[in-house]
Amino acid sequence: MAETAETTEKTGIGEKASRESVIVRTSALGIVANMVLAGFKAAIGLLSNSIAITLDSVNNLSDAASSVITIIGTKLASKPADKKHPFGHGRIEYLSAMVIGLIILYAGITSLVESVKKIVNPTEPEYGWTSMAILASAVVVKVAMGLYVKKTGEKVKSESLVASGKDALTDSLVSVATIAAALLFINTGISAEAYLGALISILILKAGIETLKDAISAILGQRVDADTARSLKQTIAGVEGVRGVFDLTMNDYGPDSFVASAHIEVSDETTIAEVDKLQWKISKAVFEKHGIIMSAIGVYPSNMGDSSAGEIKRKIKEHLEQYPEVLELHGLYLDKEEMSLRMDMVIDFDAKDRIGLFNKLKNEIVGMFPQYKTSVNLDLDICAL
Repeated sequence: MAETAETTEKTGIGEKASRESVIVRTSALGIVANMVLAGFKAAIGLLSNSIAITLDSVNNLSDAASSVITIIGTKLASKPADKKHPFGHGRIEYLSAMVIGLIILYAGITSLVESVKKIVNPTEPEYGWTSMAILASAVVVKVAMGLYVKKTGEKVKSESLVASGKDALTDSLVSVATIAAALLFINTGISAEAYLGALISILILKAGIETLKDAISAILGQRVDADTARSLKQTIAGVEGVRGVFDLTMNDYGPDSFVASAHIEVSDETTIAEVDKLQWKISKAVFEKHGIIMSAIGVYPSNMGDSSAGEIKRKIKEHLEQYPEVLELHGLYLDKEEMSLRMDMVIDFDAKDRIGLFNKLKNEIVGMFPQYKTSVNLDLDICAL
């Protein structure tokens, strides 16, 4: 067992090191590409007296800064767990994504101010076909770079890389619009680039807000995707002796770093020793298959050989079918010695007056079985499927 644990730990460290090197390498490539593009665009913008092209170069500089933040954030996040931070430092990646969002916002605000100045005091640009060819080449590079960074970020589950990739793709659209404005001026003499600069600024601001929104959501703690939750439940349910899996909770401590807990339903004839063995098997199976640590595994007893408990459950579920807001009823147990009935209910967060609906349903269930001392608890809709 010790050998297996050691091998698993080494494999995990190797995977983290590989992930870190991919992120750093991709970010470094982004820095070089954006610095080169920023230099070309800045030169073209100054020579042609184009505010739109100059702002586009500033946008590339902000992208380069974002890549630097991504590298720093990844390095800090890869630090191993310690006494003060037993769950590791993975959430630093979400903080770095937030910083990137702030950088993008700053670039958007600055460019918007400059665009408004140009609208108030317009100047006539001077474009050349050589500069147009360079800008067109830059668009191709930016699209390829954006797709590569975004795809790599999704593969290694890096919020910062995904944000940088999306930003690069937005920039490519901005560059296309800049070229279109230049061609419009060359062919018609109509200068719309100051207004285009304002539009570019708004797009940059939008990208910054979305990046911040995603990063803040991850830091606050968001619902785990359904596929991950479903896969984990299937692994737990696959352990012999488990009759049901409920109340799955997964706490995110960084990309691919989860600590989970769950309730399992077992026969009420199961001994404490058997429950302990079952919990051990579940923890081992989950870690080996998903790399997730089970921090706690609670137990719901299930009535065995008692038809009246089954009939009660059937009647309650039949009654709840008229309420689509009720996602799940579980943990139902009939104790005939104490003449008590207990269960947990999960109600959708989107339900109108969720607490009011729960109280209504609880009273209805209590009224259905007056002979029992009935207790109904409201569970959170965290990973209910």
